[in-house]
Amino acid sequence: MGKEKFKLSASAVATLLGGKVEGKEDACAVRFSRIEEGSEGDLCFFANPKYESYVYSTHASILLVKEDFVPTAPVTPTLVRVEDPYTGIATLLKYVSAKGRKPSSRKSIRARWFFSTRFGKGVSVGAFAYVGRRVKVGDGTAIHESVYIGDDTVIGERCILYPGVRIYPGMIIGNNVIVHENAVIGSDGFGNAPQPDGSWKKIEHLGNVVIGDDCEIGACTTIDRAQIGSTVLGKGVKIDNLCQIAHNVQVGDNTVMAALVGIAGSTKIGKNCIFAGQSGATGHVEIADNTTVAGGAGIIGNIRTPGQTLMGLPAIPHQNFLRSYAIFRKSGRQ
Repeated sequence: MGKEKFKLSASAVATLLGGKVEGKEDACAVRFSRIEEGSEGDLCFFANPKYESYVYSTHASILLVKEDFVPTAPVTPTLVRVEDPYTGIATLLKYVSAKGRKPSSRKSIRARWFFSTRFGKGVSVGAFAYVGRRVKVGDGTAIHESVYIGDDTVIGERCILYPGVRIYPGMIIGNNVIVHENAVIGSDGFGNAPQPDGSWKKIEHLGNVVIGDDCEIGACTTIDRAQIGSTVLGKGVKIDNLCQIAHNVQVGDNTVMAALVGIAGSTKIGKNCIFAGQSGATGHVEIADNTTVAGGAGIIGNIRTPGQTLMGLPAIPHQNFLRSYAIFRKSGRQ
């Protein structure tokens, strides 16, 4: 049994999600739980067909299901039918999180900022944070402990910068951006010029990073500043932990990247792309909108046709990859 964090009735859940109750409208949940562990007082969701057996064994109080779900056995929980249970649970998690978060404009006496620093209304600054000269921070932004924000940086409204975040001078961050612990935004890219004697000469990076509204940057992810111009993340980009975005990369709106993705310099990624874990792209290539890159796949050339799913290294359309893999397996048995 977990600690009570909220109290929602089935009818309230349906109202929040635009769903329909099937069962007791006054059934209440006080915790979220996975469907396979659901017990009385829990709110769970069913989105993946391989978990259907748990629909009939769970003792959760409320269960989110798709609108067209047809049970094949008796069900204990009250059902709330919604268009997409996965999106529904995300909405509820955000709602409960926002309800439990107490807004604060407290600025720790152990933090440091300057006369030229400009804070909006309701900005909080944690202990040992450093906010540089001429920095502008928008209304409602939370700067947690030990965050570093370099001079001349602009940060929008309602952002959250978790402990240990490092933002180099001159970066631009939009509204509603979340940056998780120990992420680094604006470090120099890997730019070095080979010399006749075999040594390497560092190329200075004078550009910045521009992050659009509603982005989320995972823990320990690094986004390099441009050599000249800007490294750009469009609106709604979501990047997981331990990813690397190199200098002068452009990432289109609503593109997502799972853990350990690496994008080399000057690559242009379209809108609504998906990069699964440990995938990546070489530098100076263009990737069309709505491209899906499977886990471990690597793009080494331009992808001009939108909407493809790519697999392998070098990445090729998944139908071609599966046919090739069948040949590889067959030849391996000989």
